[in-house]
Amino acid sequence: METLYRDDWLLVLDKPAGLPVLPDGWEPDAPYLVKLVEQDEGKVWVVHRIDKFTSGVLLLARTAEAHRSMSAQFERHQAEKIYHAIVNGNPRWESKSAKHRLRANVGHKHRTQIDNRRGKASETRFRMIERFAAHALLEARPVTGRTHQVRAHLYAVGHPLLGDALYSAPATQLIGRPALHAYTLTVEHPETGQRMMFKASYPEDFAEALRALSSKMPS
Repeated sequence: METLYRDDWLLVLDKPAGLPVLPDGWEPDAPYLVKLVEQDEGKVWVVHRIDKFTSGVLLLARTAEAHRSMSAQFERHQAEKIYHAIVNGNPRWESKSAKHRLRANVGHKHRTQIDNRRGKASETRFRMIERFAAHALLEARPVTGRTHQVRAHLYAVGHPLLGDALYSAPATQLIGRPALHAYTLTVEHPETGQRMMFKASYPEDFAEALRALSSKMPS
């Protein structure tokens, strides 16, 4: 697990796919990120979460004061998160804003569902990065922070994540998880007020899926 940034207030990591941030309710004894980090760093505070199978930038606070400051930024939507997503299908649009209301933890599969009556207001802004024959690489900017928001909104607009069986994506050999990567996170430093951007390069499985899709494009 790579450290992207570290000082007396913040710890920014490149989280590997498959590692939950906090204990998994189904496997409470399995390893999780905070436990592993605290073995070396001492007490840390979780500012935000990304899904177990999502890779990329994760911010932790190293003091209670930093945690309060950073949490307030997320609550006020001042923190800017950018994900990169490989999706099924080739969208007709170059950019799109999904504003479907979302209700989390529905049914025995604990999916996030579109629910216009009981769901919470949610918004994700999508932008095309690269097109392939039957897939696309998109930028996703979640304005709100609902559980599985990007995954559920992509399903709602008809382009589920590559490998995301929970949201009805077809089976694939290209990647063994939902193809979602937390690419950048931009926040204000809790002590200096400086605007800082942290970036995590694509992990090998995500990069290999893109290489495989590129190789299928006509020359």
